[in-house]
Amino acid sequence: MQITKEKKLLQLIKTTNVAKSVQADTNNEENPTDIHNYYKQIEHYAQQIRSTDDLGEIINILDVALLETRSLHSSKEVKKARGQVQRTEQDIEALKNELEELKELVHTDQPTGALNRVGLDASLLSEAARADRNNDSLCLVLLDLDDFKLINDTYGHQTGDLVLFHLVNITKKSLRPSDTIARFGGEEFVILLPNTTIELATLVTKRLQDNLLENCFLHADQFIPITFSAGVVARTRYEHQNSVIGRADRALYLAKNSGKNQIVAEG
Repeated sequence: MQITKEKKLLQLIKTTNVAKSVQADTNNEENPTDIHNYYKQIEHYAQQIRSTDDLGEIINILDVALLETRSLHSSKEVKKARGQVQRTEQDIEALKNELEELKELVHTDQPTGALNRVGLDASLLSEAARADRNNDSLCLVLLDLDDFKLINDTYGHQTGDLVLFHLVNITKKSLRPSDTIARFGGEEFVILLPNTTIELATLVTKRLQDNLLENCFLHADQFIPITFSAGVVARTRYEHQNSVIGRADRALYLAKNSGKNQIVAEG
């Protein structure tokens, strides 16, 4: 459903000339040179938009277009076209806001509110680039809920989804705004911890385990304790994301084999 909406909107963008709303006046001899140049620049942005399917790139292009549009408000030469420029600005801003909302939907796992795999890939790529650029630390936690199949079999899959939502909700409350949780698949989740040492990442993971036990999931007047096992790793500089996740998966495997509610850290 989300992908269909994305394709439809991107198709609309690709077949719509962003400059159409302003080009009606380009042949008017009274228009100043600034406006003619502006129209040409907007058409250039439209061509860039039609050549990409990347929502983030489209939003960035619209940001630049907005800056150029707003800069015309201070020009004394655009009085006759000011109303048209303002309408163009409103159209660009509305499209940008709509795309940002769509990007949020495309990157979010709807049942839990965590990022999905697409969102995780984008976030990990961004955080890894930032860590490499600044030579900062970046830790990754791969966690897996204990006995989740038993919860589904006992209480039903709808309750299982609510348990996952509860986990994400408690996790978000336990983390910093700069940290990220994403659903990796099934009952597995990835947590990204920028500017965090392996020792601190392990403590954060342990604190999350404690918070979950203190905030048991309530179902039909019955408290269901939720625990997870986790692998914690520190990314090395320029390490590929598949390598980081692979190491975290191996650490998680060791944690699962050590019993429930366990953490294995690999520096």
